[in-house]
Amino acid sequence: MATQPRRLADVVAAGAVVFRPGREVLLVHRSKYDDWSFPKGKLDPREHATTAAVREVMEETGLHVRLGPPLTTMRYENAGRMKTVHYWQGRVVGDDDVTAYEPNAEIDQVAWVPAAEATGLLTYARDRALLEDALTLRKPTQALVVLRHGQARSRKAWRGEDRARPLLRSGMDQAFRLVPVLAAYDVERVVSSGATRCDDTVGPYVETVGLDLEVRSELSEEGHDEVRVTRTVRRLAESVQVDGGGAVLCSHRPVLPTVFTALGLPDPGLEPGEMVVVHLRRGRVVATEQHLVG
Repeated sequence: MATQPRRLADVVAAGAVVFRPGREVLLVHRSKYDDWSFPKGKLDPREHATTAAVREVMEETGLHVRLGPPLTTMRYENAGRMKTVHYWQGRVVGDDDVTAYEPNAEIDQVAWVPAAEATGLLTYARDRALLEDALTLRKPTQALVVLRHGQARSRKAWRGEDRARPLLRSGMDQAFRLVPVLAAYDVERVVSSGATRCDDTVGPYVETVGLDLEVRSELSEEGHDEVRVTRTVRRLAESVQVDGGGAVLCSHRPVLPTVFTALGLPDPGLEPGEMVVVHLRRGRVVATEQHLVG
């Protein structure tokens, strides 16, 4: 019997459709292909797609961006293999000037282009369709990340106080891998339950960015109080609207249903180290996305 040829796995890449005021969008020109497109590139080994999207924009344009809502994922044939590209809407953090960009062998032009003109400039129909999708989510949003702590020692294997139960080595690996993922959403506030397994999950990010860890006892299993949790979540959602940066709330499986109810969302039943990114605009949930880091 003849065997079927082995199917190669997709090449996986990530990028962003980056806007600035005036309905301008960021495009790059690749000299090798003589095409105009959005900044994007392949994931490094074990790299999360959100991290790759921010990194690729920086490498191809020199601009640092934060991610907004997710956009349509593109899948198409490229050089004999299928390619999957994950996209997000993006906003520049800091200076958005590209006039000093130095061309290189890969990207020889970077330009802010009015969205109406970009449609005619983009080389590929899939990118023109992506731009249409992105324009519906063009207005800025702020991210509130709801995170379940990383993989921890089991209750049966731990003889100490439950709130002191530590992360497993795999849980600590999740914590370190969370650092660039949270940075991709420009997280500026970190709120946690006070339990060791929660605090250690967000600890590497807090230390890397230089933030203060805000402990809320009502987010712990022992101190869970629906009224207080609801108030905390709503105040945190209001704060990201006012301050402009993102926030992360780290808690436990029994508490998370209350957190999601406060946001008007169904409980997705997060796994350890899994998170939901809630994109807010003027107090309204515009989009959500779910990621498991590990």
